[in-house]
Amino acid sequence: MTRHINMDNTQRNRGRPKKFAPKEGENIIQSVDRAIDLLDVLAEGGSMTLSALAAQMGQSPATIYRALCTFQARGMVENDTLTQEWAIGAATFRIGATFLRRSNVTSSALPAMRDLMEVTGETSNLGIEKSGMVMFISQVETHESIRAFFPPGTQGPMHASGIGKALLSTFNDRQLAQYFMVADLTSFTPNTICTAADLTADIKLIQRRGFSFDDEEKAIGMRCIAAPIINHQGQAVAGISISGPSHRVTAEMVPKIGALVKAAGDAVSRSLGADITL
Repeated sequence: MTRHINMDNTQRNRGRPKKFAPKEGENIIQSVDRAIDLLDVLAEGGSMTLSALAAQMGQSPATIYRALCTFQARGMVENDTLTQEWAIGAATFRIGATFLRRSNVTSSALPAMRDLMEVTGETSNLGIEKSGMVMFISQVETHESIRAFFPPGTQGPMHASGIGKALLSTFNDRQLAQYFMVADLTSFTPNTICTAADLTADIKLIQRRGFSFDDEEKAIGMRCIAAPIINHQGQAVAGISISGPSHRVTAEMVPKIGALVKAAGDAVSRSLGADITL
């Protein structure tokens, strides 16, 4: 089953004026771009003071404060008057939630994610491919105090991610070749697979057994096991995984957990109309 994506982006973009072909970056409104950067920093940092935001953004506190007040008026950020810290507001969450509602994969996967968490005792994740990266869109956290945590919207490299490698295993030869042309196979740990040859070999292994294994390839001490989710058109629309510390997700447990994750991925795929036999 092949995931069909248009990585060369040759199709004419819609949603813009006819006969409109700006140069790269020409149609970017810098003030809006900087304002979105501010939301990104808040989303990653949680609650932050004005001075901390200004320092991280490299802008004056007065400039940052005006932007925050503008967002606050629309409910997109909130201010704690006691701590004087700023945080993402409910309106920003509502806007982001519309992205999740575009596909029913999130709601379809939730029961399987809950089951995986209960059976394995580890955090279950759901992620998609977004512009050559993995973006996590949902998570069911374990009850354990030490656990993996990927807030919705978090992005990471595909080659060092269980879900990323599971999705790569659905690419055909042309798509893989295009991926390798632009991918930055950065090494994060001694275990990171950072050559096209080694990653191709790992992808073939994933295709044979039906699940991927991130063996501390992004962060030492954390492992991830993932499988793709296929829709009724045979396209990989997401990946499902469990993540946990290496002392709990041991190498001996990988085959058993891998079978559970693959079964979960197959079950969600069937709920989306994929022709996957039991």
